[in-house]
Amino acid sequence: MKDEQPGFDLARLLAERGAERYELHTRHLNHQLPRMLHTLGFDKVYERAEGAHFWDAEGNDYLDMLAGFGVMGLGRHHPVVRRALHDVLDASLADLTRFDCQPLPGLLAEKLLAHSPHLDRVFFGNSGTEAVETALKFARYATGKPRILYCDHAFHGLTTGSLSVNGEKGFREGFAPLLPDTAITLGDLDALRRELKRGDVAGLVVEPIQGKGVHASPPGFLREAQELLHRHKAVLIADEVQTGLGRTGDFYAYQHEEGVEPDLLCVAKALSGGYVPVGATLGKDWIFKRVYSSMDRVLVHSASFGSNAQAMAAGLAVLAVMEQEETVANARRTGDLLRERLAALVGRYELLHEVRGRGLMIGIEFGRPSSLKLRSRWTMLQAARKGLFAQMVVVPLLQKHRILTQVSGDHMEVIKLIPPLVIGEPEVDRFVTAFTAVMDDAHSGGGLMWDFGRTLVKQAVANR
Repeated sequence: MKDEQPGFDLARLLAERGAERYELHTRHLNHQLPRMLHTLGFDKVYERAEGAHFWDAEGNDYLDMLAGFGVMGLGRHHPVVRRALHDVLDASLADLTRFDCQPLPGLLAEKLLAHSPHLDRVFFGNSGTEAVETALKFARYATGKPRILYCDHAFHGLTTGSLSVNGEKGFREGFAPLLPDTAITLGDLDALRRELKRGDVAGLVVEPIQGKGVHASPPGFLREAQELLHRHKAVLIADEVQTGLGRTGDFYAYQHEEGVEPDLLCVAKALSGGYVPVGATLGKDWIFKRVYSSMDRVLVHSASFGSNAQAMAAGLAVLAVMEQEETVANARRTGDLLRERLAALVGRYELLHEVRGRGLMIGIEFGRPSSLKLRSRWTMLQAARKGLFAQMVVVPLLQKHRILTQVSGDHMEVIKLIPPLVIGEPEVDRFVTAFTAVMDDAHSGGGLMWDFGRTLVKQAVANR
């Protein structure tokens, strides 16, 4: 018999067409992405990845301090997660029949709920924004009220419902009308009281630490907000899509504050193991029982790919690894070390204003310098576009030091560090050494950094 030839050869396809990656994106996908990458010099060709590192075709090693915006909590290609996915594919399960009850979703729900014992049930979707959409729908239905409160500068996703509670105007522009939801300032209990008195609030959705700018909720705010919400028959929704699963040094970020027990909790990103998109909305029993109040309503909220076997297997493997390798403790320990070493530089560099955050979610904020020479250059950048200096720091970290980072939001002078939770002291040493070199260059007033700054200014002016 002749050897059977595969009808599809992925390795061959990549070998033949992989070099066209940027051209393919320009022609067929978001054409502004390759344009942006070319402008910043981020148009690298990464050949492989493992843990917290990438390698290019020349074998150069890059340190990942972005983790796919938090998706790669365990780093890339963790062997336990890979094995779980091979196992679930080899098992040839009767998946997604929609008219049976497979064991993996129940097992993953059980494991997740063990970390939030005050919650009772889980809905599995496919992303963080789906988890938020679920929470919004459940809060409205369970309370019988239409309006959700959210916080300025919040990010909860980009689908229409989650966009309605997105505190960044740049994402909302041009997509109206959105849902009639209302923003308050993070930590403003008086504003919360005023809105609750109107009697139509279903709940407050809040990130315990906002991804944009890395701002933590003020001490006591979540607990007092919870009490106010419950007094007015409304619910607290904790969006832990990015902060959950150990990112901040506790399993969930809300657990930093004693007495806080959200009614609904959204997780995603790291639960995927970096492989299979998954989102989960955890909630109290009474909420789920109101939504799914009868057999007629059994499919009133569902997702075609929700609870699929691959995603459930990945999630179970992630939670097993986190327990076995004490990932949460490592995030706390390594995060404290990184934050302390960076904070020690604040007095050394006038352009460096603050280092903040918890665990391995750290914000580095830059601000107006005091010396005349640097102040004039800072003013030039600010006049062109706020946020350019932070981008000027990000670029040499990649170009000269092979460290991938990114700014924490548009028009912000803040870099956010959200590396894989598996990094340790060697990665901390490497980042701090590189960051110190970049700041030395910035404060010298010369070099490639300010040359690149002038390029960014020209680009910003041209885009107006």
